[in-house]
Amino acid sequence: QVQLVESGGGLVQPGGSLRLSCAASGTIFSITAMGWYRQAPGKQRELVATIITSGGSTNYADSVKGRFTISRDNAKNTVYLQMNSLRPEDTAVYYCNARFRRSYSYIEYDAWGQGTQVTVSS
Repeated sequence: QVQLVESGGGLVQPGGSLRLSCAASGTIFSITAMGWYRQAPGKQRELVATIITSGGSTNYADSVKGRFTISRDNAKNTVYLQMNSLRPEDTAVYYCNARFRRSYSYIEYDAWGQGTQVTVSS
């Protein structure tokens, strides 16, 4: 059983910064990738950023490029999201995602965190 625990959300003013963390634990052989998604009220859940474990390749939504940075500590199965120059439209529940393998098999699984609220407001 795999659990993802997010932390670091909160209330910030426009232009401020937050750093989200997500730690994965449980029966994990290896993590292929981790990422962050968000869902604002009345909106669909959208990809924010992902990072590949092997090599560290990253992918960002256009709306956050240049402002957000995703990073990871592979040894700790932890992913971070540094959010700078925050805007009100960044307000959402942010969810951590991990794609992982339980063995040498190529079968992959997905796990999701419970979400952490980020509110950007004056």
